[in-house]
Amino acid sequence: MDRKLLLIIIDGVPLRNFRRLFGNLEGWVDSGEAQRWVHRAVLPSISASCYASIHTGVSPQVHGCTGNGNVFRLAQPDVFSQVRKAGGVTGAVAHSFWSEFFNRAPFDYVRDIEYDEPESDTINHGRFHTMTGYGLINQMTPSDVDLFATLTMLCQRYGLNYGMLHTCTLDSMGHRFFHDCQEMDHACAVMDEMLAPFIPKWRAAGYEVIVTADHGQDERGHHGGRGDLQQLTAMYYFGEGRGPERDTEIDQLQLAPTILSRLGAELPETMRGEVFLT
Repeated sequence: MDRKLLLIIIDGVPLRNFRRLFGNLEGWVDSGEAQRWVHRAVLPSISASCYASIHTGVSPQVHGCTGNGNVFRLAQPDVFSQVRKAGGVTGAVAHSFWSEFFNRAPFDYVRDIEYDEPESDTINHGRFHTMTGYGLINQMTPSDVDLFATLTMLCQRYGLNYGMLHTCTLDSMGHRFFHDCQEMDHACAVMDEMLAPFIPKWRAAGYEVIVTADHGQDERGHHGGRGDLQQLTAMYYFGEGRGPERDTEIDQLQLAPTILSRLGAELPETMRGEVFLT
């Protein structure tokens, strides 16, 4: 495999916050260096269910993850496993749910917090955090710049063909402060500024880059159900592929087959979403 792509998932950012507060991402849309679409999450629009759907391309009603309290090793083919079958190298910097879904469960703090397994059928190079003790007052989230730097290190050290990063900072902030407030404005601006310097570096290293969220949040910091504030977020793409018109709605189940298509990996029969990049 000679193609390379990174998927950056910023947890819990509603469409309106991306459009209003991420000035760097929006600036690249204006300059023509990025394409932007609307991304609709599956139902339930809860984090774990969305993680599972993003990478398997099937709905929660098929993969069976009904929410954050029901995390297990998924049975369906996924992006990591298909990239590995095509000869690619994979990596992930993310919440521990991702390791449980796509590598092994239950998560072992010592064994699974950091691993390099070149022969793995799914994730070769994993760096995970659990957020154990998370609550309203203490978010237990790592600094996002540390996560972006860790993914960059894995790309440089191991030559990843596919790498994904997931951060919970803004989701946690939204649950605590809701979205129409000074605290959330500042948090989104900080995230945008932290992420921005890495995108040109990743592009210079030959990576296509997708930046999106797993779901949105409503006025009370809630998600899980139906509604545009809970389900709709933005999707930004940096690369040579061409997608639909700006702000076209993309279904979450289209993401996995599109990623595999860009990497030249085989699409399993279970992934029936339409590829949106050519």
